Amino acid sequence: MQANDKFTIETITEVRPWTESLFSFRTTRDRGYRFVPGQFARIGVQDAGSGEKIWRAYSIASASYDEHLEFFSVVVPNGAFTSRLSRLKAGDPIMVERKSFGFLTTDRFQQGRDLWMLATGTGLAPFLSILHEFETWESYENLVLVQSVRTQAELAYEDLIASFDQSEYYAEFAHKLRYARIVTREDVPGAYRDRVTRLLGNGVLEKNLGIELDHDRSRIMLCGNPEMVEDSRALLTGRGFRVSRRGDPGHLAVENYW
Repeated sequence: MQANDKFTIETITEVRPWTESLFSFRTTRDRGYRFVPGQFARIGVQDAGSGEKIWRAYSIASASYDEHLEFFSVVVPNGAFTSRLSRLKAGDPIMVERKSFGFLTTDRFQQGRDLWMLATGTGLAPFLSILHEFETWESYENLVLVQSVRTQAELAYEDLIASFDQSEYYAEFAHKLRYARIVTREDVPGAYRDRVTRLLGNGVLEKNLGIELDHDRSRIMLCGNPEMVEDSRALLTGRGFRVSRRGDPGHLAVENYW
């Protein structure tokens, strides 16, 4: 396996399991690799037997200025890619395409005062990268992060999210962040039990967070389970929020992550 004009060979430097089916991993980063927070990379693994290269898209969880790349993955049972990926360990090689992709980025919006980031499962990854961008904190008065999972153990990165107010870099902005946890299959103190779409539809999120969804102020990003994304998009467009298009900024940016 050799690097070429399409991809580089990086090295896995750390693997962190969250549950039996969720894990994060870090890799080295080519000095020429660039991405905008919210974008995804195409990463590849090679089958040891056939030599076949298998590629998948993964949103980048790390900051745009980090010397490493970090990804958040779910193990798909019998999946050709994730079953191989989940067996990799620190020191193993992995392929990363030289180009980054995707439009789940804050430059899809104009103006706006409140940035809503609604994620299910590993759809959290791009929002972690966006939150590590200083411009995000400077550009918005309120940052709303909604993380929806099935069980408490799946609340990956919860400690990191809660630590912004202790950071020497982000502490002065940390009051802007509203973090809402949703755990649908367990009762967890301080967490909601209903699905994202229900909490949006009945106004509970807005009421409890003290921030209304407003056409002039709100810019909304959706990432995760396609059902959540589509249902939330339908609900929000029904309330007059428009999906951003190239050259036509709106209120919504969406990404299916499955």
